[in-house]
Amino acid sequence: MKKTNINILVACEESQRVCNEFRKLGFNAYSCDLLECSGGHPEWHFNCDVFEVIGNKGGVLQNGKHAKVSQWDMMIAHPPCTFLAVSGAKWYYHPKDKDLPIEQKRPHPKFPNRAKDREEASKFFMDLVEAKIPYIAIENPIGIMNTRYKKPDQIVQPYHFGDSASKKTCLWLKNLPPLKYTNISPTLPLWR
Repeated sequence: MKKTNINILVACEESQRVCNEFRKLGFNAYSCDLLECSGGHPEWHFNCDVFEVIGNKGGVLQNGKHAKVSQWDMMIAHPPCTFLAVSGAKWYYHPKDKDLPIEQKRPHPKFPNRAKDREEASKFFMDLVEAKIPYIAIENPIGIMNTRYKKPDQIVQPYHFGDSASKKTCLWLKNLPPLKYTNISPTLPLWR
């Protein structure tokens, strides 16, 4: 199969960084996000709900034209992590309740709907997992899906690919091999 016949959907990506890289390699890649694209290619961007694009095998692009594929061969998804990442856990409960058992804790006064938002984010993540697409990669930081769904198939760091930064990134893979480290940075961060 030629690369131009392989249809790739990059979900939850307005920047088009991943989409553009696949396009440079000759793949038929599209980005999809509720936000308009900032990557300069509205002709490759679905500005709508990703599940409409999956179900309809395409749709209306941001530039107003229609794009249809025979099937989505691969999806790379970047679901929003706001309500899934462990870094936001402190916003679930009232700060004065830190010593109480979890079942007695009140919602955070600034974010009373945080638990509901987490449930909706978890469902969205799982709907991506269950999409009828043969090859799937879902990216997110360390968070609740590591226990709600399963441990990630791989955890990567930017310094595995030539960047000196440290940020654990989880990958859940369906029918895809783990990424190969291509350029481990000689100046690894002191923290890990």
